[in-house]
Amino acid sequence: MTKPRTAVVRLSAVAGALAAALLLGGCGGTPTMDVKASCEFLNNDAFKPDGNQQQQSKQLAAHYHEIADKLAPEVANPIKEMAAIMDKAAASSLGAATQEQQQQLKVQFNKVGEYCK
Repeated sequence: MTKPRTAVVRLSAVAGALAAALLLGGCGGTPTMDVKASCEFLNNDAFKPDGNQQQQSKQLAAHYHEIADKLAPEVANPIKEMAAIMDKAAASSLGAATQEQQQQLKVQFNKVGEYCK
């Protein structure tokens, strides 16, 4: 009568899980688009928030966070700043961007525009 080889089975399971994680996530993190592909993506992005102002601000912030992880760093960094601004706007009592925040959003939008002409 032989003993079950649980250590081998566990090791195989761990190796399989590690391989799956590397295939899904990549060794260096999430793959990103190049600048040209990022700009094309943004030009075709048809996201439109709905609901009241606070809901829209939350949705925009979440959308910016989500897409920034896919974009080239040159484009993603201003988008991440826009997400942070919208997070603050959504957390405010009105749920809307202040005039100052709108100006900050414009600055970041123009930074994206430097790459996406």
